[in-house]
Amino acid sequence: MNKIDEIISKLTLEEKAGLCSGADFWHTKSVDRLGVPSVMVSDGPHGLRKQDLTGEDPNNSIEAVCFPAACATACSFDRELMYGMGEALGEECLAEDISVILGPAVNIKRSPLCGRNFEYVSEDPYLAGELSASYINGVQSRNVGTSIKHFAANSQETARMYCSSDMTERTLREIYFPAFETAVKKSQPHTVMCSYNLINGVYSSENDWLLNKVLRDEWGFEGYVVSDWGAVNDRVKGLAAGLDLEMPASGGLNDAKIVKAVKSGELSEELLDKAVKRILTQVYRYHDNKTDGHVFDRQADHKKAADIARESIVLLKNEGALPLPSNGAKLAFIGEFAQNPRIQGGGSSHINTKNISNALESAKKLCDISYAKGFNREENDTDTALLEEAVTLCKNSDAVIIFAGLPDSFESEGYDRTHMRMPDCQNELIERACEVNDNVIVVLHNGSPVEMPWNDKVSAVLEVYLCGEATGEATADILFGNANPCGKLAETIPMKLSDTPCALTFPGRRHEYYGEGVFVGYRYYDKKEMQVRYPFGHGLSYTEFEYSDLRLSANEVSDDDILTVSVNVTNTGNCFGKEIVQLYVADKTGFAVRPLQELKGFDKVALNPGETKTVTFELDSRAFSYFNEELGSWYAPNGKYEIRIGKSSRNICLTAGLVHTTSVRLPFKAHENTVFSDFMDLPEGKEAMELLLPMISQGLLGGSHFDPKMHRGMIEGMPLRQIRSFGGISDELLQQAIDTLNRNFSKKNG
Repeated sequence: MNKIDEIISKLTLEEKAGLCSGADFWHTKSVDRLGVPSVMVSDGPHGLRKQDLTGEDPNNSIEAVCFPAACATACSFDRELMYGMGEALGEECLAEDISVILGPAVNIKRSPLCGRNFEYVSEDPYLAGELSASYINGVQSRNVGTSIKHFAANSQETARMYCSSDMTERTLREIYFPAFETAVKKSQPHTVMCSYNLINGVYSSENDWLLNKVLRDEWGFEGYVVSDWGAVNDRVKGLAAGLDLEMPASGGLNDAKIVKAVKSGELSEELLDKAVKRILTQVYRYHDNKTDGHVFDRQADHKKAADIARESIVLLKNEGALPLPSNGAKLAFIGEFAQNPRIQGGGSSHINTKNISNALESAKKLCDISYAKGFNREENDTDTALLEEAVTLCKNSDAVIIFAGLPDSFESEGYDRTHMRMPDCQNELIERACEVNDNVIVVLHNGSPVEMPWNDKVSAVLEVYLCGEATGEATADILFGNANPCGKLAETIPMKLSDTPCALTFPGRRHEYYGEGVFVGYRYYDKKEMQVRYPFGHGLSYTEFEYSDLRLSANEVSDDDILTVSVNVTNTGNCFGKEIVQLYVADKTGFAVRPLQELKGFDKVALNPGETKTVTFELDSRAFSYFNEELGSWYAPNGKYEIRIGKSSRNICLTAGLVHTTSVRLPFKAHENTVFSDFMDLPEGKEAMELLLPMISQGLLGGSHFDPKMHRGMIEGMPLRQIRSFGGISDELLQQAIDTLNRNFSKKNG
């Protein structure tokens, strides 16, 4: 018997129930008589929001390093960078005696209006899963746990505690589950946090299919499931469904309900023991491996935050305006964000940091800069005096750099945005600047896409997002060319809100139907061939890259094969740079309604001028598959596929075709309402067609005046029973055909 099993054998029923809820807002319970320790958790994920237990105000958090938020780091497309950020946060946790940092947050960006999008990774589940797995592995390399959240389908803040996210299983499996699945399989987060919302009418916190069957049985999750703070609906149902730890403390009320349920036989004590064991396993995993001597080096981590920010900033547009000259030019920085940048979002992830750099002071170290405030960042209406001062400065400058974005009040945990616009005063400032100066550059500070009515008038657009406490120095380095921009968009920037896939329904109240299905983000815009402001994966550099020599290891692959894809990338410009190579897979079989293409690989490669490197990807059958609900599993249809290598979803440089063959057969059970198109071209259907075709050919569909194409089209769309309406087909012959189909398909699949 191991230590934890021995402890459980000595626990009273009341102590077991007690261990399944918090001691307070941030700590697990201890059992002093058995030496069971209490451990602390902390909000994250881009820094420590650890409650300051020594101060006068218990609601204050310690001063900590604010790394770039996920909206920014996702644009790095850099697994190694995310691992390094995780390592730094793990070290900080050890120094502050934190056992679990709550993050990463991997909910899919379904709409740009979601108030918490700044904390989420991407609209693409593959990218979100890969980057999050690296972050988790980095944190947990220090024996500190993570809590990947919010499982699952939490895509809005409005009514998040009682709204049901209603969608097909295919939508869940292809869009809203994969980031969690990848993280579980590649990094085994110590905990998973379940979301507030319901999924198809069942609370996540008491969803046996979600927490047990999918998360544990299918994906192999080994840690414990913790509730989002206050997400418990029915504690006994939740425990039975796989919710191990309730946070925060319930004041003993739910503990008593667990005890009562065990005593009455409603809940088995064996199931309670499993939950306790999962919790204690992670408690001791941290407690027994923690060592002394860890230092929270805020200065070193600030430098790391700056490095991460430089890798994450995205250059959206550049008509030669950037990089800025550092000598001789009259440069004007305008906008309050230049002096007082917005570095993070509001809510539970908000980090208490004092070491904030701004672009104005950072740039002044490089050259002379004139400054005008231009607007008040927390206001919508124009301050005429500030505007006119800024316009005057614009007239007398060689280049105008306007620092714009969203105020804190526009996006935060707890509520959703109602529109995609920046404050009117900022848009007016940009428009007026463009009227008097031909060289206007816009720098954006925002956690989610904004409409850009002035986009075609400005010379450059730099998307900084919310890049943490080192935003200022990182932005200045990019603007002046001390660093080459290398981030690419992890989400699509649409032209306007009404273009978005769920514009007509978002956000829901009691129910939100995800009617767009799998067509989220670029999957929607690309399929509809819709104009977007900037596509998924887009980002410019101060150098140029060329792709060549796309090679596939095979022209035909089957279910168990691994396809190797290689492509050469060359820096054809004049300076060092990094390029993010993106691999998309397009299903050309026509078997199912699918996106035009889907991201299935990416790599970030560093290149000196004139240098060429080979980037290699490996694809298994899952890369070609969609979730077939009839089969209840992933399925890659037989037929043609295309490998696409691109600089964005809208800038595909190289393509290569291949054929995928599968031995998996979809379930088939013929009956009177089986449609001819389900089998008429398959070998298994040949015998049945031979029984029925003579009757059909004798004019059952109206005679020879039908065009052959029309004739076939009518047959394909007919249920078997319908041919009786045209005469000549007996019930016996119809049943014989049905029996023949089922026998042949059964034989094939057997």
